[in-house]
Amino acid sequence: MPDERPVLVLISADPRSSHRANEAMRIGLGIVAGENEVSFVLRGPAAHLLDADTDELADGDDIAKFRGNLKRLDIPFHLEEADVPPDPDWNADGHPLRRIGRADLVALVRHARQVMVF
Repeated sequence: MPDERPVLVLISADPRSSHRANEAMRIGLGIVAGENEVSFVLRGPAAHLLDADTDELADGDDIAKFRGNLKRLDIPFHLEEADVPPDPDWNADGHPLRRIGRADLVALVRHARQVMVF
């Protein structure tokens, strides 16, 4: 019997200075394409993956493409409330979000079949 628990992709790399955040989204999208349930968590500076201006991000064009694909699939990003930037233009594309608390994050990790940390 296949394991139905999701794969958790936890991204904390800063997309303004690292290619790892983009690679994490790309890998997660590939897992989704394999018809697996995937949960994405953005922590700290990784929240900038949803910045309106992707020109300031490493791999900005790819980030826009990958997050667009995730949005079309209605796959939300989970973020702790403290990690949500105050910028009114943040998440201008209206990507689905789930604001979570620390206990929710712990529950996501515990429930995951596999956790990938970037």
